[in-house]
Amino acid sequence: MIDVQRLRVLRAVAEHGSFNRAAAVLRLTPSAVSQQVAALERSLGAQVVARSTRGVSLTRAGQIMVGAAESVAAELEHAHQQVAELSTGRTQLTVATFTSGGRLMLPAALTQLMAAHPRTVLHVREGEPEDTLPLVRQGAVDLALAYHFDGPLPVGPGPSSSLEWTPLLEDPLHVVLPQGHRLASHDALDLADLAAEPWVLGCLKTEAYLRRYAEHAGFDPEIRGTTTDYFFARSLVAAGMGISLIPSIALAPEIPGLSTVPIKSPGPIRHIGVATIRGRDRPHVTTLIRSLREQAMRHNGH
Repeated sequence: MIDVQRLRVLRAVAEHGSFNRAAAVLRLTPSAVSQQVAALERSLGAQVVARSTRGVSLTRAGQIMVGAAESVAAELEHAHQQVAELSTGRTQLTVATFTSGGRLMLPAALTQLMAAHPRTVLHVREGEPEDTLPLVRQGAVDLALAYHFDGPLPVGPGPSSSLEWTPLLEDPLHVVLPQGHRLASHDALDLADLAAEPWVLGCLKTEAYLRRYAEHAGFDPEIRGTTTDYFFARSLVAAGMGISLIPSIALAPEIPGLSTVPIKSPGPIRHIGVATIRGRDRPHVTTLIRSLREQAMRHNGH
Protein backbone atom coordinates (compact mmCIF):
# COMPACT_ATOMS: atom_id res chain seq x y z
CA MET A 1 0.00 0.00 0.00
CA ILE A 2 1.41 3.40 -0.99
CA ASP A 3 1.31 6.04 1.73
CA VAL A 4 -0.65 9.13 0.59
CA GLN A 5 1.49 11.41 2.76
CA ARG A 6 4.62 10.21 0.96
CA LEU A 7 2.98 11.04 -2.37
CA ARG A 8 2.16 14.50 -1.04
CA VAL A 9 5.78 15.01 -0.06
CA LEU A 10 7.04 13.83 -3.47
CA ARG A 11 4.66 16.21 -5.22
CA ALA A 12 6.03 19.12 -3.18
CA VAL A 13 9.61 18.10 -3.98
CA ALA A 14 8.76 17.96 -7.69
CA GLU A 15 7.04 21.34 -7.58
CA HIS A 16 9.77 23.17 -5.68
CA GLY A 17 12.85 21.37 -6.98
CA SER A 18 14.57 20.67 -3.68
CA PHE A 19 14.07 18.97 -0.33
CA ASN A 20 14.72 22.23 1.54
CA ARG A 21 12.08 24.27 -0.32
CA ALA A 22 9.57 21.43 -0.13
CA ALA A 23 10.23 21.12 3.61
CA ALA A 24 9.56 24.84 4.13
CA VAL A 25 6.20 24.60 2.32
CA LEU A 26 5.19 21.40 4.14
CA ARG A 27 6.47 22.70 7.51
CA LEU A 28 8.73 19.71 7.89
CA THR A 29 12.49 19.40 8.28
CA PRO A 30 14.55 18.61 5.17
CA SER A 31 15.56 15.38 6.89
CA ALA A 32 11.92 14.37 7.31
CA VAL A 33 11.25 15.09 3.63
CA SER A 34 14.28 13.02 2.61
CA GLN A 35 13.13 10.16 4.83
CA GLN A 36 9.61 10.22 3.35
CA VAL A 37 10.99 10.09 -0.19
CA ALA A 38 13.41 7.30 0.73
CA ALA A 39 10.56 5.32 2.32
CA LEU A 40 8.50 5.75 -0.85
CA GLU A 41 11.42 4.50 -2.95
CA ARG A 42 11.80 1.44 -0.71
CA SER A 43 8.10 0.62 -0.98
CA LEU A 44 8.23 0.92 -4.76
CA GLY A 45 11.60 -0.70 -5.25
CA ALA A 46 12.53 2.14 -7.59
CA GLN A 47 14.25 5.53 -7.41
CA VAL A 48 11.82 8.45 -7.78
CA VAL A 49 14.25 11.39 -7.61
CA ALA A 50 17.76 11.97 -8.88
CA ARG A 51 19.81 13.97 -6.38
CA SER A 52 22.56 16.39 -7.41
CA THR A 53 24.30 19.53 -6.15
CA ARG A 54 21.79 21.56 -8.18
CA GLY A 55 18.79 20.03 -6.42
CA VAL A 56 16.60 17.09 -7.32
CA SER A 57 14.80 16.02 -10.47
CA LEU A 58 12.21 13.34 -11.09
CA THR A 59 13.10 10.01 -12.57
CA ARG A 60 10.62 8.35 -14.92
CA ALA A 61 9.24 6.42 -11.93
CA GLY A 62 8.99 9.70 -10.05
CA GLN A 63 7.04 11.30 -12.88
CA ILE A 64 4.57 8.41 -12.78
CA MET A 65 4.14 8.74 -9.01
CA VAL A 66 3.70 12.53 -9.17
CA GLY A 67 0.94 11.93 -11.71
CA ALA A 68 -0.64 9.50 -9.28
CA ALA A 69 -0.24 12.04 -6.47
CA GLU A 70 -2.01 14.68 -8.56
CA SER A 71 -4.87 12.28 -9.29
CA VAL A 72 -5.24 11.31 -5.63
CA ALA A 73 -5.27 14.96 -4.53
CA ALA A 74 -7.84 15.84 -7.19
CA GLU A 75 -10.11 12.93 -6.25
CA LEU A 76 -9.95 13.78 -2.55
CA GLU A 77 -10.79 17.40 -3.27
CA HIS A 78 -13.67 16.34 -5.51
CA ALA A 79 -15.01 14.02 -2.79
CA HIS A 80 -14.76 16.85 -0.26
CA GLN A 81 -16.78 19.11 -2.58
CA GLN A 82 -19.46 16.47 -3.04
CA VAL A 83 -19.83 15.94 0.72
CA ALA A 84 -20.04 19.70 1.26
CA GLU A 85 -22.76 19.95 -1.41
CA LEU A 86 -24.78 17.25 0.37
CA SER A 87 -24.75 19.18 3.64
CA THR A 88 -25.25 22.72 2.26
CA GLY A 89 -27.14 22.22 -1.00
CA ARG A 90 -24.74 24.66 -2.63
CA THR A 91 -22.04 23.93 -5.19
CA GLN A 92 -18.64 25.52 -4.79
CA LEU A 93 -17.00 26.35 -8.12
CA THR A 94 -13.49 27.79 -8.43
CA VAL A 95 -12.50 29.32 -11.76
CA ALA A 96 -9.00 30.46 -12.68
CA THR A 97 -8.29 32.88 -15.52
CA PHE A 98 -5.57 35.00 -17.07
CA THR A 99 -6.31 38.74 -17.08
CA SER A 100 -7.10 39.65 -20.69
CA GLY A 101 -9.11 36.49 -21.40
CA GLY A 102 -11.05 36.82 -18.18
CA ARG A 103 -11.91 40.43 -18.89
CA LEU A 104 -13.18 39.60 -22.37
CA MET A 105 -15.18 36.42 -21.77
CA LEU A 106 -15.64 35.54 -18.13
CA PRO A 107 -18.16 38.12 -16.76
CA ALA A 108 -20.91 37.34 -19.28
CA ALA A 109 -20.23 33.59 -19.00
CA LEU A 110 -20.49 33.73 -15.20
CA THR A 111 -23.77 35.63 -15.47
CA GLN A 112 -25.17 32.83 -17.63
CA LEU A 113 -23.85 30.23 -15.20
CA MET A 114 -25.54 31.88 -12.22
CA ALA A 115 -28.81 32.16 -14.14
CA ALA A 116 -28.74 28.40 -14.80
CA HIS A 117 -27.39 27.39 -11.36
CA PRO A 118 -28.33 30.18 -8.90
CA ARG A 119 -27.13 28.28 -5.81
CA THR A 120 -23.55 28.15 -7.05
CA VAL A 121 -20.89 29.76 -4.85
CA LEU A 122 -18.29 31.17 -7.23
CA HIS A 123 -14.61 31.79 -6.58
CA VAL A 124 -12.34 33.42 -9.20
CA ARG A 125 -8.54 33.30 -9.14
CA GLU A 126 -6.36 35.32 -11.48
CA GLY A 127 -3.09 33.84 -12.67
CA GLU A 128 -0.95 32.88 -15.61
CA PRO A 129 -1.41 29.39 -17.15
CA GLU A 130 1.83 28.00 -15.71
CA ASP A 131 0.36 28.70 -12.25
CA THR A 132 -3.30 27.80 -12.81
CA LEU A 133 -3.09 24.64 -14.93
CA PRO A 134 -1.30 22.65 -12.21
CA LEU A 135 -4.09 23.77 -9.83
CA VAL A 136 -6.67 22.19 -12.13
CA ARG A 137 -4.72 18.95 -12.18
CA GLN A 138 -4.48 19.02 -8.37
CA GLY A 139 -8.22 19.62 -7.94
CA ALA A 140 -7.75 23.05 -6.33
CA VAL A 141 -9.41 24.72 -9.33
CA ASP A 142 -12.38 23.32 -11.28
CA LEU A 143 -11.69 25.11 -14.54
CA ALA A 144 -8.94 27.34 -15.92
CA LEU A 145 -9.32 29.78 -18.78
CA ALA A 146 -5.79 29.70 -20.16
CA TYR A 147 -3.61 30.05 -23.24
CA HIS A 148 -0.46 28.74 -24.82
CA PHE A 149 1.59 29.83 -27.81
CA ASP A 150 3.04 27.29 -30.24
CA GLY A 151 4.44 24.99 -27.56
CA PRO A 152 2.72 22.54 -25.20
CA LEU A 153 0.48 23.54 -22.33
CA PRO A 154 2.54 24.83 -19.37
CA VAL A 155 1.17 22.27 -16.92
CA GLY A 156 4.18 21.98 -14.60
CA PRO A 157 5.85 18.74 -13.41
CA GLY A 158 4.01 15.49 -14.00
CA PRO A 159 1.86 14.22 -16.88
CA SER A 160 -0.68 16.42 -18.63
CA SER A 161 -2.91 13.49 -19.65
CA SER A 162 -5.29 14.14 -16.75
CA LEU A 163 -6.25 17.49 -18.30
CA GLU A 164 -8.83 18.01 -21.01
CA TRP A 165 -8.25 21.04 -23.22
CA THR A 166 -11.24 22.69 -24.93
CA PRO A 167 -10.12 25.23 -27.59
CA LEU A 168 -12.05 28.51 -27.64
CA LEU A 169 -10.33 30.91 -30.03
CA GLU A 170 -7.08 31.90 -31.69
CA ASP A 171 -5.68 35.23 -30.55
CA PRO A 172 -3.09 36.63 -33.01
CA LEU A 173 -0.62 39.23 -31.80
CA HIS A 174 -0.57 42.64 -33.52
CA VAL A 175 2.00 45.40 -33.76
CA VAL A 176 0.92 48.60 -32.01
CA LEU A 177 2.59 51.81 -33.17
CA PRO A 178 2.08 55.57 -32.78
CA GLN A 179 -0.30 56.86 -35.48
CA GLY A 180 2.39 58.99 -37.07
CA HIS A 181 4.83 56.13 -37.39
CA ARG A 182 6.24 55.50 -40.89
CA LEU A 183 4.81 51.93 -40.86
CA ALA A 184 1.42 52.70 -39.31
CA SER A 185 -0.44 52.86 -42.63
CA HIS A 186 0.58 49.35 -43.78
CA ASP A 187 -2.09 46.66 -44.11
CA ALA A 188 0.28 44.07 -42.57
CA LEU A 189 3.92 43.90 -41.54
CA ASP A 190 6.73 41.38 -41.48
CA LEU A 191 8.67 41.32 -38.25
CA ALA A 192 11.75 42.03 -40.37
CA ASP A 193 10.20 45.43 -41.17
CA LEU A 194 10.53 46.25 -37.45
CA ALA A 195 14.17 45.30 -36.97
CA ALA A 196 15.27 48.87 -36.14
CA GLU A 197 12.41 49.61 -33.72
CA PRO A 198 12.58 49.75 -29.91
CA TRP A 199 9.99 47.59 -28.13
CA VAL A 200 7.77 47.93 -25.08
CA LEU A 201 6.09 44.65 -24.10
CA GLY A 202 2.98 44.01 -22.02
CA CYS A 203 3.69 40.46 -20.86
CA LEU A 204 6.85 38.89 -19.52
CA LYS A 205 6.40 35.82 -21.75
CA THR A 206 5.88 37.87 -24.88
CA GLU A 207 9.56 38.80 -24.95
CA ALA A 208 10.61 35.17 -25.40
CA TYR A 209 8.23 34.74 -28.33
CA LEU A 210 9.26 38.05 -29.88
CA ARG A 211 12.91 37.04 -29.69
CA ARG A 212 12.16 33.66 -31.25
CA TYR A 213 10.27 35.14 -34.20
CA ALA A 214 12.79 37.98 -34.54
CA GLU A 215 15.62 35.43 -34.76
CA HIS A 216 13.84 33.81 -37.71
CA ALA A 217 13.49 37.28 -39.22
CA GLY A 218 17.20 37.94 -38.75
CA PHE A 219 17.40 40.57 -36.01
CA ASP A 220 17.79 40.98 -32.26
CA PRO A 221 15.02 43.21 -30.86
CA GLU A 222 15.86 46.14 -28.61
CA ILE A 223 13.61 45.82 -25.54
CA ARG A 224 13.21 49.16 -23.74
CA GLY A 225 10.40 48.19 -21.41
CA THR A 226 8.61 45.09 -20.12
CA THR A 227 5.40 45.35 -18.12
CA THR A 228 2.77 42.90 -16.89
CA ASP A 229 -0.14 44.92 -18.31
CA TYR A 230 -1.01 45.34 -21.99
CA PHE A 231 -2.87 48.62 -21.41
CA PHE A 232 0.20 50.06 -19.69
CA ALA A 233 2.40 48.88 -22.58
CA ARG A 234 0.12 50.60 -25.11
CA SER A 235 0.19 53.76 -22.99
CA LEU A 236 3.99 53.72 -23.19
CA VAL A 237 3.77 53.32 -26.97
CA ALA A 238 1.49 56.37 -27.08
CA ALA A 239 4.12 58.23 -25.03
CA GLY A 240 6.73 57.49 -27.73
CA MET A 241 8.84 54.84 -25.97
CA GLY A 242 8.63 52.33 -28.80
CA ILE A 243 6.25 49.85 -30.40
CA SER A 244 4.57 46.81 -28.88
CA LEU A 245 3.26 43.33 -29.60
CA ILE A 246 -0.29 42.96 -28.27
CA PRO A 247 -2.84 40.09 -28.50
CA SER A 248 -6.04 41.02 -30.32
CA ILE A 249 -8.24 40.56 -27.25
CA ALA A 250 -6.09 43.05 -25.31
CA LEU A 251 -6.49 45.89 -27.85
CA ALA A 252 -9.51 47.32 -26.01
CA PRO A 253 -10.22 49.82 -24.63
CA GLU A 254 -8.88 52.02 -27.39
CA ILE A 255 -6.08 54.49 -26.61
CA PRO A 256 -6.03 57.64 -28.78
CA GLY A 257 -3.00 58.17 -30.97
CA LEU A 258 -2.22 54.52 -31.70
CA SER A 259 -2.38 52.35 -34.82
CA THR A 260 -2.67 48.57 -34.93
CA VAL A 261 -1.20 46.52 -37.77
CA PRO A 262 -1.46 42.71 -38.19
CA ILE A 263 1.68 40.60 -38.60
CA LYS A 264 1.99 38.68 -41.85
CA SER A 265 1.63 34.92 -41.54
CA PRO A 266 3.18 33.03 -39.95
CA GLY A 267 3.05 35.23 -36.89
CA PRO A 268 2.75 34.59 -33.16
CA ILE A 269 -0.67 33.42 -32.00
CA ARG A 270 -2.05 32.69 -28.54
CA HIS A 271 -4.31 29.65 -28.42
CA ILE A 272 -7.01 30.27 -25.81
CA GLY A 273 -9.02 27.49 -24.26
CA VAL A 274 -10.35 25.88 -21.10
CA ALA A 275 -8.60 23.22 -19.03
CA THR A 276 -10.57 20.79 -16.85
CA ILE A 277 -10.01 17.38 -15.29
CA ARG A 278 -10.54 14.69 -17.92
CA GLY A 279 -13.58 12.46 -17.53
CA ARG A 280 -15.26 14.40 -14.73
CA ASP A 281 -18.86 15.32 -15.56
CA ARG A 282 -20.06 18.34 -13.58
CA PRO A 283 -23.14 20.22 -14.87
CA HIS A 284 -21.85 23.58 -13.59
CA VAL A 285 -18.55 23.18 -15.43
CA THR A 286 -20.34 22.07 -18.60
CA THR A 287 -22.60 25.13 -18.45
CA LEU A 288 -19.65 27.47 -17.97
CA ILE A 289 -17.68 25.97 -20.86
CA ARG A 290 -20.71 26.31 -23.13
CA SER A 291 -21.08 29.96 -22.09
CA LEU A 292 -17.39 30.64 -22.69
CA ARG A 293 -17.70 29.13 -26.16
CA GLU A 294 -20.58 31.52 -26.87
CA GLN A 295 -18.47 34.48 -25.78
CA ALA A 296 -15.58 33.29 -27.93
CA MET A 297 -17.86 32.96 -30.98
CA ARG A 298 -19.15 36.49 -30.44
CA HIS A 299 -15.59 37.79 -30.33
CA ASN A 300 -14.66 35.89 -33.50
CA GLY A 301 -17.78 37.17 -35.22
CA HIS A 302 -17.01 40.69 -34.14
